[in-house]
Amino acid sequence: MTECGRKIILSEEMYGGIALANEETELQRTPLYPYYQENNVKLIDFGSWALPVQFTKLKEEHQAVREHAGIFDVSHMGEIRVSGDKAEDWLNRLITNDVTKIDTDQAVYTLVTNETGGILDDIITFKLSETDYLLTPNASNTDKIWKWLNKHKEAGIELTDQSKDTGLIAIQGPKAKDIVAEVFGKEALDIENYHFRQHISAEGLNDVLLSRTGYTGEDGYECYVKWDQTETLWKAFLHAGEPYQLQECGLGARDTLRLEAGMPLYGQDLSERVTPLEAGLRFAVKWDKAEPFIGQEALETQKETGTTYLLRGFEVKGRGIAREGYPVYNENDEEIGEVTSGTQSPTLGKSIGFMRIKKAGIKLGDTVKIQIRKNKVDAAITKKNFLKN
Repeated sequence: MTECGRKIILSEEMYGGIALANEETELQRTPLYPYYQENNVKLIDFGSWALPVQFTKLKEEHQAVREHAGIFDVSHMGEIRVSGDKAEDWLNRLITNDVTKIDTDQAVYTLVTNETGGILDDIITFKLSETDYLLTPNASNTDKIWKWLNKHKEAGIELTDQSKDTGLIAIQGPKAKDIVAEVFGKEALDIENYHFRQHISAEGLNDVLLSRTGYTGEDGYECYVKWDQTETLWKAFLHAGEPYQLQECGLGARDTLRLEAGMPLYGQDLSERVTPLEAGLRFAVKWDKAEPFIGQEALETQKETGTTYLLRGFEVKGRGIAREGYPVYNENDEEIGEVTSGTQSPTLGKSIGFMRIKKAGIKLGDTVKIQIRKNKVDAAITKKNFLKN
């Protein structure tokens, strides 16, 4: 049993407006927990995991990723292996995208939907071979997806939960490629977007999966490494990244970066009550596969009849930051939805976010009102990728 299965207890404290776990709360820890202890890094309760919200200042970490490079501990994410002679066809019936259209050493963003089309999770699927795949569910959904896969498991399919044996480090930013090349060699530069290399080695490291993926809107890599080698890789990146102004980053910067880039967060922007069509994720749904995926019939009906709700971006025009759960009103003062994610954008210097609203009578560029504390503040409806806006 690895250290992932052990739990820690944090003292009660407030940090940056986020409550740390109290004395009764047990949290799981990543392989970098000893490093955090050694360097007095404050941790928060993030979905039952002890993780840093920030190492220095959120804005500094955010801008480091936009201008240079940042390093993130995302070892709380899940890793599930799907193997078998019929793995490709079986998996294709459980996800919305089409793994028959990608090559070995290529990855694809996809969704797992239930029978009514609701999103169980959004994941990246890695094609290790024609008979071997790696799925990466969100940390909060790993157990749910594991049970869902086993519920639909067929003869000849082997499922392995590798989450407790795998660490995951993300290097993101314009200089990420240079830092990764310092550690793993210039061959890393040849990896294309949403492609990966398997079984990579370096000093003190072996069998690393190096993927050109990320969650920040910048170029970058995600490194799947053996649990007990994670700290070795972290320190190797820090050493190699010194000339490139690499900065350690926490959950705070990860959230502001992904939001600016228009990337949804499960549990806020995505859930089982939201379909891919409502979330603006049609690109990840393939309708013409050899066999339909679970939820396809419901989604085809929704495609014909139309959606009632849509996930849209917004920019606040007045004062205040719109947060998750704040109600949204149209010009007739009718409540039409709510904010699902919101923040003050460090890059743009304005309050931005996503809202789930009734689409009737609402189009891009329109003005709605968000209830921010005691005031209803004007906000413009936008596309979700604020960096391109």
